[in-house]
Amino acid sequence: MAKKKTTRRKATEPKVQLMSTAELQAELHRRGRSVRKLERRRERLLEDLAEVEKQLASEGALSASGGIRRRPRNEMNLVDSLAEVLKDKEMSVTEVTQAVQQAGYMTTAANFRTIVNQALIRENKRFKKVSRGRYTAR
Repeated sequence: MAKKKTTRRKATEPKVQLMSTAELQAELHRRGRSVRKLERRRERLLEDLAEVEKQLASEGALSASGGIRRRPRNEMNLVDSLAEVLKDKEMSVTEVTQAVQQAGYMTTAANFRTIVNQALIRENKRFKKVSRGRYTAR
């Protein structure tokens, strides 16, 4: 046998149909005052928050909202950067990863070494595997 569905009664405002015109006007006036009071409070809080954000920015911290994190744009793609770093050199994947970043390649990847390794393996026309884990540019 299915259970009866029970619903919780919502706390309701006084029924509008049962209120007199004077009571309705008084309720509207009361709510209007409450709204204006809340709006003034919100404005004060926003001003305080703006001041805190300004202080955080002057200290060099990120804002509380953090903002939108944009992906860094590089002048060259990863493969071209790798080719430039490896020109006339032989390096391990870790060394290449560090050299590319020191040369100015920006990334937010947590596993950038893996991405570099995949690029070196994939682009076998541009990179030559000299020995295990060591590459050079062709």
